[in-house]
Amino acid sequence: MLVRVLQLCAWCVVFLAPLSVNAAEPPAVELTIGGAKLLGRPLVWSKSQVCLLAPSGRVWDLDPRGITDVSQTSTPFRGLTKNELRAELQREFGNAFEVTSTGNYLVVHPAGESKEWAERFEMLYRSFVHYFRARGFQPQSPMFPMVAIVFPRQEDFQRYAISEGQSLPRGVLGYYSPLSNRVALFDSTAGKSGDWTLNAETIIHEAAHQTAFNTGVHSRWAMPPRWVAEGLGTMFEARGVYDAPHYTNQKDRLNQGRLTAFRRYAAGGRKQGALAELIASDRPFQRDPDGAYAEAWALTFYLTETEPRKYFAYLARTGSHPPFAEVSGPQRLKDFTSVFGEQLDLLEAKMVRYMGAL
Repeated sequence: MLVRVLQLCAWCVVFLAPLSVNAAEPPAVELTIGGAKLLGRPLVWSKSQVCLLAPSGRVWDLDPRGITDVSQTSTPFRGLTKNELRAELQREFGNAFEVTSTGNYLVVHPAGESKEWAERFEMLYRSFVHYFRARGFQPQSPMFPMVAIVFPRQEDFQRYAISEGQSLPRGVLGYYSPLSNRVALFDSTAGKSGDWTLNAETIIHEAAHQTAFNTGVHSRWAMPPRWVAEGLGTMFEARGVYDAPHYTNQKDRLNQGRLTAFRRYAAGGRKQGALAELIASDRPFQRDPDGAYAEAWALTFYLTETEPRKYFAYLARTGSHPPFAEVSGPQRLKDFTSVFGEQLDLLEAKMVRYMGAL
């Protein structure tokens, strides 16, 4: 589950270029809000809201009316090193947790439990990069160490989500937040060693979100349509996608659960024109979540299997909008049709036939 920012303003002033790993960083800004001092790089600054990128990789979404002091530092903005962020996480979560480091991840997990948690996240990162490279897309290196937090109990997970300002539907096992840039989940095995597949679908789905937003597949500053993010997340639940080097057949890339759900949806409540609505609006996820997730998976799978280069070009368009600007439905349609053409009815018919033939 990707936790989204639902209310975004149209910013008056965007005074920094999009972030780049290799770009020369401008000086950092230090500000005071609510008696607390925050240091970071402004992404957007307007009369109504300020977004500040912290050295940890978190984005602070602030009300400028509460800012009492602001000054530019004499040194460039710099993200925390892995060791610095690891120490910060250890202080935040305390001695009941350990922080395990891999090449790209810092994973916070209960003390004394297996450190394989971090290895699983790192494996999924490598598989994600492999999948895109094999199709001609070169992911970027993450700007910050990626953080995943594994809680021992569902109550701990829910308490943390509330502290982060998240209101989660019942039954959610984990989520990725583009603002905190963290994955949070709980161990549904209750700390018992052995079958990690009880957690696997949640881990894979959320790790796919996190990796996509940290490697340039999606933009944390210009959120993609929900179908794009969830379509990619559900596609990576299939072993032929999250473990592509070992499972190379198309049948392994099929998410059988989503395929069954799409066929059921297509035979029942799906209406003609559903594809155009999904592209233009996130409303289908509110009205019929199961159908919307199935449609998002089907469209993503169809496009990546049949027209991967156009799909990558479309991903680039979704990330090209101004930081934190709300993209209208007509603009979302234009982004899509400028790459795949105006004949959405024809594309929809092809996709439905393709799903039926799998």
